[in-house]
Amino acid sequence: MESGFFNPYAPISIHERKLPHWQQNGALYFITWRLADSIPESLMKDWTMDRQRWLAANPPPLSAELEIEYRERFPKRIETYLDQGYGNCLLRNPESRVCLLNALNESDFGGELGSFVIMPNHVHLVVKLRGSVELPLWVKSVKGRSARETNRGLGATGQLWQAGYWDRIVRNEPHLYRCRRYIERNPKKARLGDGEYELFLPKQIGL
Repeated sequence: MESGFFNPYAPISIHERKLPHWQQNGALYFITWRLADSIPESLMKDWTMDRQRWLAANPPPLSAELEIEYRERFPKRIETYLDQGYGNCLLRNPESRVCLLNALNESDFGGELGSFVIMPNHVHLVVKLRGSVELPLWVKSVKGRSARETNRGLGATGQLWQAGYWDRIVRNEPHLYRCRRYIERNPKKARLGDGEYELFLPKQIGL
């Protein structure tokens, strides 16, 4: 099995929405997405305005020091919000987690699923996509199927997942180790008890 690590010499496709998404054929990705009610609208509004002001004062490309500051002020703040347990936290329900697991394992677009943690209101995972499978289609497939199954089981309707997702191509083995360690530590960081999350850490170092 090829590593799937980022190859600076291979073609890259970049898709833009709210965030740029880099893709390579057969790449290994670290991905996060969240439930629609996982962060209160007021917090997201303040975060968005703060980020816009900061980027206006510090336009890209950013220096190494500003990259660190950006990470501390914005992505890490989102991580903190998620671990506060806002929203209904439907994924605390084992049946809802099963719906997501089914979608992850039976996606129409395939994919080799590696380490993952399903938290009460978000999910982190490592996955290697096959061949020319496009990441947006894979994510859309998983989120769509899991939303349908979850709503059907709850007798509910409406939006389950927040639009979009966050992703990075895994660069190398140290980066993969950091992703796996983050996944492993997330439940403890959020002070979750047994039965409130689903954690999987395969022994294969490749995933």
